[in-house]
Amino acid sequence: MQIPDLRDPHSLALITDAMALMGRLCLGVLFVAGAVQKAIAPEVAQDMLIAQSWPGILVWPALIFNGVAAVCLIFGAWLGLVALLLALYCMGTSIFHHIPDDPWQMSIFVKNWAIAGGLLILCSTELRHPRG
Repeated sequence: MQIPDLRDPHSLALITDAMALMGRLCLGVLFVAGAVQKAIAPEVAQDMLIAQSWPGILVWPALIFNGVAAVCLIFGAWLGLVALLLALYCMGTSIFHHIPDDPWQMSIFVKNWAIAGGLLILCSTELRHPRG
C-alpha cells in the first residue's frame, strides 16, 4: 500500500474529507447516545433539570434536539449552524455537571466544554470553507 502524498491537492482533499467525516461521526454518535439515554431513562435527566429548578419536561425537547442535531452532523446538513447550536447546548448543559465535590460530574463538565470547543472549530471551518 502506497502512502498518500500530502503535497498532492487531490490526496490531501481525500484525506481531510475522510478525517472530517470521521470527526462528525464521532460527535454525532455521542449525541445519538444522549438521545437514546434520555429515551430509555428520562428520569435521570429530569432529576438533573429539577435539581437546578428547571422543568423536567425539558428532557423531551433535549432528546429531539440531540437526535436531529446528531443526524445533521453525521450527514453534514446545516453544519455550521448545527455545530454552533450544539456547542452552545454543551456549554449550557455543563451547569448540570458542575458539582465540585463529585469528580465524575466534574469530568463530564470538562468534557462538555472540550466538545463545545471542537464543535466551535467545526463551525468556524465550515463557515470559512463551506462544503457546498
